[in-house]
Amino acid sequence: MKLLIKLGGTLLDTPDSRQRLAREIAAAAEPGNQIVVVHGGGKQMTRYLAERGVESHFVNGLRVTTPEIIDAVLKVFAGSVNTELVSAFRAAGARPVGLTGLDAGLVDAEVLNPELGQVGKPVRSDARLLDLLTGNSYLPVVACVAGDARGAVYNVNADQMAVACGLSFSAESLVFLTDVEGVRDRSGAICPTLTRDQAAGLIREGVATGGMQAKLEAAMDALNKGIRQVLIAPGALAGAIGRLLAGQTLGTRLIP
Repeated sequence: MKLLIKLGGTLLDTPDSRQRLAREIAAAAEPGNQIVVVHGGGKQMTRYLAERGVESHFVNGLRVTTPEIIDAVLKVFAGSVNTELVSAFRAAGARPVGLTGLDAGLVDAEVLNPELGQVGKPVRSDARLLDLLTGNSYLPVVACVAGDARGAVYNVNADQMAVACGLSFSAESLVFLTDVEGVRDRSGAICPTLTRDQAAGLIREGVATGGMQAKLEAAMDALNKGIRQVLIAPGALAGAIGRLLAGQTLGTRLIP
């Protein structure tokens, strides 16, 4: 089974959380399962910028990325967050390889919206490197940085990065592990299952906004392009990955 797991920045913010997730994912990467991990680092990025007196601005859940901020993106996403996560996987007994979308043209991007600066929209993904690594029992750990053949570097929303990698990798399932319990409806209840149309309705009605809006839009894009299911699940819950792989209902399952 091919599985792509996306980890949100909040879940990676403490050593205990990183180490627990690393152990659970390493345990899931047993013979027969090929896993790719994509991670963000938004909380760490905001903190890094705030410590340097740089205010963060967001549009529809996406961070406006100036040249000053793209430098921080490389230092935080591709640097400290990726390295700390790789270290946790190594301690858990996995064979992790830290990557960005720049490596071997894994994910190429173009400007999403000039108003957002160097925020990229994935336009191509070449999974040959992922196939090579997972086929030899390595665990790719991909930071949400992409580029193009001309040498540009882009900050890419980690959910969109996960979709791009998941599609080219032919993942059967895409799992967003988050710091929330799932997708909530207008009454505040967790939706165990959502179709694409229902997810679009939550966005249209203003129920899903900000980061959840970006997550649902990425999930709908994945479903439109052939991924069979997207799971938005509580990564802070111990044992979540094993329960999901066992088919238990946890968080929200999005289906076509």
